[in-house]
Amino acid sequence: MAIFDQAVSQGLMSLRTSTALLKVAAFFLAWAALWLPLAIPIATALKWHPPMPLAVKQKLPLIAALYLIAPLILWGASWVNQESFSDYGLNWQLPVLVSLGLGLGLAVLSLVIVFTGQWTLGWIEWRSEHSPRLGQVLLPVFLLGLSISVTEELVFRGFLLNTLQQDYSVWVAAAVSSVIFALLHLIWEQKNTLPQLPGLWLMGMVLVLARWLDNGSLGLATGLHTGWIWGLTCLDSTELISYTGKGPTWITGLGANPLAGVAGIVCLLTTGILLQWLFA
Repeated sequence: MAIFDQAVSQGLMSLRTSTALLKVAAFFLAWAALWLPLAIPIATALKWHPPMPLAVKQKLPLIAALYLIAPLILWGASWVNQESFSDYGLNWQLPVLVSLGLGLGLAVLSLVIVFTGQWTLGWIEWRSEHSPRLGQVLLPVFLLGLSISVTEELVFRGFLLNTLQQDYSVWVAAAVSSVIFALLHLIWEQKNTLPQLPGLWLMGMVLVLARWLDNGSLGLATGLHTGWIWGLTCLDSTELISYTGKGPTWITGLGANPLAGVAGIVCLLTTGILLQWLFA
């Protein structure tokens, strides 16, 4: 038993003193190792076999299983690094909640600006007959978006960014963490995600900027992330807008995905400018 304890102690010490990239690799490998025993039976029950495309009803249970174990992995990483969730930027005190609300409002405003612009140009049309559906999805989609955003911000703008800054400059850490954030979206879908990679990378950078401007807190970034998920998912699930086909797809977004077009990039850049103007 003493030999085992000594081996564990040496392993932990080695991990604590290892390079940032090794810590990051260990984190994601551990996350995958805990998730796969849950994901395999879920995928089997849902009759999904990679590389088949995932339907929404198949994707949600797999995401739920992945994110349910995220707090355990994050706690393990914080214990190994002798840190806390507060070090990662989340402590649920009043200033964080205020920042979260501000981020939420700013995200919704950025979507309103972009979609109103497209409507003015005749590229989209509002389907008011579907508006009653909105009341049915607002709360559940908000709660889903909040849970996803808290998890992803703790992982990518919290643990990952902090860890990379141990060995790299702030800008390099931001760029690398955003690359990892974008590439990991390929796990769920490749064909539709590939055109969104530049937009996803820029989204990661804007969320890093939000953390910097919020004095290291994840409140503002979490609010922005939640607002984007909330707004886009509500519009998509209620079919509240439809594309007229008059606008170039390279602007409106390939496959009706805003992040795969100039419109999504403009939305993110507008948000970044507003962040600098309001909080810098």
